[in-house]
Amino acid sequence: MVQPEETLNVLVVCTGNICRSPLAEKLLQARLTAAGIPAIVTSAGTRAMVDHPMTEEAAFLATQYGAEPTLHAAQQLTADRIAAADLVLAATREHRGEVISLHPRANRYAYTLNQFARLVEQPAAAAVEVLSVADFLSEIAATKGLAVPPAHPDDDDIEDPYRRSAEVYDRVGHIIDAAVTTIAAALATATGRR
Repeated sequence: MVQPEETLNVLVVCTGNICRSPLAEKLLQARLTAAGIPAIVTSAGTRAMVDHPMTEEAAFLATQYGAEPTLHAAQQLTADRIAAADLVLAATREHRGEVISLHPRANRYAYTLNQFARLVEQPAAAAVEVLSVADFLSEIAATKGLAVPPAHPDDDDIEDPYRRSAEVYDRVGHIIDAAVTTIAAALATATGRR
């Protein structure tokens, strides 16, 4: 039986907070809500274009992949935002590094989006019976050093589509959607909601 739990706070990070991180924020929030996992997903940028909306292309992709078309205003990444999160998901390894430099304790709960998706679909993660999101996150953190790395380190990075072609946006949207879908499904399975 699933125990009552606190709301999961997720922070998604990219550079300008107008393309990758708000797209991942909207899609992950939609997937977690659909799975019945209480969560608040926010996003921020390491060099945010403060108060700017999502790009039209990213907003279109959010809607295309099933997220609610809600307003977005870019915000700057801060140590306080990182400290308030239970899980930080960065677009690239460089962003993850910036998260940890601002708040070193985040090393325990900061990942790239692709890295975390890969970790939660590892057989060891699937084999662990967990009843709370907090326990699941702790289990993933404890085993992340044992996980098989990607074929190429760059596979953990999601390219920046800003001011690039529709094909790049489509590719990025597909990668982000696949990652957040994997993450939400793993959390739902681990917490007995699926």
